[in-house]
Amino acid sequence: MRDLIACCGLDCEKCDAYLATIRNDDALRKKTAKQWAELNHAPITPEMINCLGCRANGVKTPYCDSLCEIRKCTLKKGLSTCGSCPHLENCQIVGEVLKNSDDALQNLKGEKI
Repeated sequence: MRDLIACCGLDCEKCDAYLATIRNDDALRKKTAKQWAELNHAPITPEMINCLGCRANGVKTPYCDSLCEIRKCTLKKGLSTCGSCPHLENCQIVGEVLKNSDDALQNLKGEKI
């Protein structure tokens, strides 16, 4: 599985934080911070929009680094992604992501790690 498939199955290569980081795009950082702050009712600044992917080495957004319950669960269980977990189909932690993204579920089901 590609390192840029997140623990939850989302594709980090399509994430605006990842795109802003690899392109060093301050306008995209600003736009993303504004959108995410509004969506999450949280103080998110453009300086926080730096991420190379939740499973890749390097910088991560504060959320991906230490707040994401999905990532914390996979790390605690020693898994690469939720795709390796026997409880994937009934998991409430990753359930919202999978309910809203057919691609994420396909990415996780394709994993054979």
